[in-house]
Amino acid sequence: MAQRQENGCLPCTNCFVTVPQDKWYAIEKFGKFDGILRPGLAFAGIDCCQCCITFRSITSRVEQNMVHVQTKTKDNVFVTAQVAVQQSVIPEHVQEAMYKLTDVHAQIDSYVSDVVRSKLPLMLLDEAFERKDDISNAIQEKLTVEMKSYGFAIHKSLVTELTPNAEVMHSMNEINKQKRLRDASIMAAEAEKIKVVKAAEASADAAQLQGEGIARQRRAIIEGLRDSIQHGTNEQLSTEKVSELLLITQYFETLRDIAASSKAQVVFLPHSAGAVADVSGQIRNGILQAGAPGQMRM
Repeated sequence: MAQRQENGCLPCTNCFVTVPQDKWYAIEKFGKFDGILRPGLAFAGIDCCQCCITFRSITSRVEQNMVHVQTKTKDNVFVTAQVAVQQSVIPEHVQEAMYKLTDVHAQIDSYVSDVVRSKLPLMLLDEAFERKDDISNAIQEKLTVEMKSYGFAIHKSLVTELTPNAEVMHSMNEINKQKRLRDASIMAAEAEKIKVVKAAEASADAAQLQGEGIARQRRAIIEGLRDSIQHGTNEQLSTEKVSELLLITQYFETLRDIAASSKAQVVFLPHSAGAVADVSGQIRNGILQAGAPGQMRM
């Protein structure tokens, strides 16, 4: 928005001037404002050696003014706010835009700094990032009212960046890093917990199925022994006899398993028919002794 002195299109005179499409020219006769020239070729008046008539120009384009303001937030964190202000000259107020302000950019910087330093100290750092639009709207409202009297229209003001102190940024990144590491550790622990729980459930189910299988196996063995012994005879086997047969069968199966194992160690067992009878007798006596106290209590 800087103003410039312009010359006419003829040498040594300012009688005629060519105005570009993106500028406005002000005519000054003997230093006094006389009017605004529109784009194109224009006759300004009688001039002698550029002493009577002079021209002053200003752009009609929308310009962007970048403002950097440093202030602190409510939680005492110093931040640098970068604000982009887009302004242009109001066509009906070209004269005010040319003659009222010495430095347009400095004036806009002052208003923007005033608004930012009055808004940011009321917000926490996280709120400042979340409410950038509120700051932008406040800046635009302030500039629209104040700059209109100087002949400028404010099209948009944007808070394009909020940059905290480098140490604060490092601390924030470290906090986020540790938070994510903690979440990752929790998730890993939960996954490990699920694995352990599922393994325990699988082990419990396997043990239950194994026990059911052993029970069915023993029941089948007992029924097979009973049927094979009672076949062709009318003799009825008692529960004690069936238990003795089952015990003898398991005894020989154990001997077979020990002999078949390639990693078997030396095991000393009493192996004779009498030994088997002794084992069965001990089991029978243990069952009878355990049942006797129960019968006495009844």
